[in-house]
Amino acid sequence: MEEALRQQPSDCIKVVVFGPESTGKTTLSRQLADHYNTVWVPEYARTYLQEKWNNEQKACEPKDLVPIAVGQMELENTLAKKANRVLICDTDLLETKVYSEAYYQGSCNPLLEKMALENSYNLYFLTYIDVPWIADDLRDKPNERARMFRAFEDALQNANKLYVILKGSKNMRFNKAVEHIDRLLKDK
Repeated sequence: MEEALRQQPSDCIKVVVFGPESTGKTTLSRQLADHYNTVWVPEYARTYLQEKWNNEQKACEPKDLVPIAVGQMELENTLAKKANRVLICDTDLLETKVYSEAYYQGSCNPLLEKMALENSYNLYFLTYIDVPWIADDLRDKPNERARMFRAFEDALQNANKLYVILKGSKNMRFNKAVEHIDRLLKDK
């Protein structure tokens, strides 16, 4: 199981768009992938949980987190082989860890936690909560955005991950992200 949660080696720069629900992560991931003519890794949890919701109308349970993590890493490892110098990840295992702790009284599967901390990325973009919250079947914490943002930032700090907070309009976020990715590409 550990191998299924491990990153495969890759020469591309990997960035993660990271943060609470409904903060523009998917929109930004798509924009960045288009800009760099590369692929982006969608959030596997959305597909997994939407299918579960459609079939059973049940929310996420602790037993779902490892299959979600395995699916996320399978997508990432597959798409890293297709990336053009940069891989844009619309989440990672650290995000799954944060949600596990937020929803399940601070607990997280030990293997998921281990791999969330071991997998490595060049930079995280932490998306701020200054955009409108948009409801869907899976989003359920519109009144806890500030608390969730702190949980995400705490996770990055506790894991000693390099990150940049993105605030403002879509264009402001995009331009700041491009500036940082361009720097990574230049230094590579």
